[in-house]
Amino acid sequence: MSNDDLFRLVNGFSRHTRWLHGPMAAYATYGVGLFAALLVVGWWFARGHGPAIMAAALWAPLGAVLAVVVNQPIVNAVDQRRPYAALPHVLVLVHRTTDPSAPSDHVTVAGAVAVGLFFAHRRLGLIAAAAAILMGVARVYVGVHYPGDVLSGLLLGGIVTMLGFVLAKGPLVYVVTRLRTTQLRPLVAARG
Repeated sequence: MSNDDLFRLVNGFSRHTRWLHGPMAAYATYGVGLFAALLVVGWWFARGHGPAIMAAALWAPLGAVLAVVVNQPIVNAVDQRRPYAALPHVLVLVHRTTDPSAPSDHVTVAGAVAVGLFFAHRRLGLIAAAAAILMGVARVYVGVHYPGDVLSGLLLGGIVTMLGFVLAKGPLVYVVTRLRTTQLRPLVAARG
């Protein structure tokens, strides 16, 4: 089944589930706020653990930013039109944009945060992964991305964050360890 066929299948499902339009449109548009909240929870949790866990929690938002930076030239090089610009009679539940479609920025961030949080706290990482998959589904459901756009975004975000953490872990652990001896200690370690 092609990317177009999969999109049409989801878009057809969307046409028959009007009761889902509001929640899916809201999540597709504003769901990135959930990932910001999960990052704060990850940081708070990491304060009670060693420098390696705090380094992972600090890397999660940095990895997400790096993933978006890496994604931008890819999006411009691929230059894929949005489904509603390429296919006739597409149901679109959010505002249309003119920027390219693949890979999805929203889902790239979501995938990056999920992988970053997994290094800090596995359960929180799994919650973020479920939220990232739902973000991908929502972005297709509302008519702004093809399934391949969200899959590539998930993979790109996850890979960039994972590889970046492998490279940054040592320096971040060093910085966290040093910060624990300064007045900034409350930011990287809980009391006691």
